[in-house]
Amino acid sequence: MAEMKIITLLLLSQMPILTMVFSGTLCAEDTSSAALSQKDLQAKLTYCKTCHGLSAQGFRGHSVMPRLAGQQTEYLENQLRAFVERRRDSKFMFGVASALSPAMATALAAHFRDLNPKPLGGAPQELVAAGKKLYEEGVPGDNIQPCSSCHGPDAKGTRAAPRLAGQLHEYTSKTLMNWSKQRGRDPAKPDPSVIMEPIARGLTESQIAAVAAYLNYLE
Repeated sequence: MAEMKIITLLLLSQMPILTMVFSGTLCAEDTSSAALSQKDLQAKLTYCKTCHGLSAQGFRGHSVMPRLAGQQTEYLENQLRAFVERRRDSKFMFGVASALSPAMATALAAHFRDLNPKPLGGAPQELVAAGKKLYEEGVPGDNIQPCSSCHGPDAKGTRAAPRLAGQLHEYTSKTLMNWSKQRGRDPAKPDPSVIMEPIARGLTESQIAAVAAYLNYLE
């Protein structure tokens, strides 16, 4: 009987510890097993379509919204973090990106990567030839490297370098013209976009319009 009492007392003394251990284990299991529901993902995608188009092909409305379809996942996730960390300036996208969990951001990026709608087009076709030359050759006299050296010969990007093919020309032009006002806003946290700052600054308005027109029609 004395031995039973000792065992009982030992067990009782360990109950708080056991409770903490098992509770922690259950919480860990709950967190790790909590898969992103398709319902939540579809709700976010429906929200994204409001601005970026039904197939994420971009949208021309009150303001031009970029194409997300076919975008590199690493680039897209980095840009969502850039909005949250204020490395990239957008009051609207700061609120949108801040509400996304890491799992949701990854799922959205994977979804958009696999989309491949036809480009909307609409850019001045007379600028395409000059834009192609700029994309493939750069501007050697101004020490501007070919766009293809980072974004690939087909402009589909690679990892941190974004896809440019099929992007709305208005968006490409606006982005390059306002690069220093929107990107690299936190010098203490430089990201891959820093390489584009001197290039965007070095291109003339007509050169930007030409390369944007060329990219607009690429599939």
